[in-house]
Amino acid sequence: MAEPTPRRDEPRLRPAPLLFEPAEAAADPEHFFDLESIDDPQALLARATELTLAFRAAADRAVEFQAIAAAQLADPRRFDRLTPAVIAERADWTEDYAKKMVEFGRDLLSGAEGGVHANPADPV
Repeated sequence: MAEPTPRRDEPRLRPAPLLFEPAEAAADPEHFFDLESIDDPQALLARATELTLAFRAAADRAVEFQAIAAAQLADPRRFDRLTPAVIAERADWTEDYAKKMVEFGRDLLSGAEGGVHANPADPV
């Protein structure tokens, strides 16, 4: 389960940086951020955990940007606004999920108070 998104006034934790791999390494299906070359199980666990946290943080942040974009695209003040159905089609979501993302994005854009923002992708 994804961690809740921190409030806007709370500092974000900075997980281990995701390092981009050279194209040759990325083409090798057995190669994954050089984890296969770590022999020490403690070091492997530590690095794999760092990567897991970094990917989760990146995914959470990307979801926030998706929500912000959805809210901006659905803004009724825009002459070219999109319906939740169109947003859902473009993002490969259901229409209900698109509506939740628009609402989540509006909360993020308004800096809504009252607690941690819930990610609509998190289970209830």
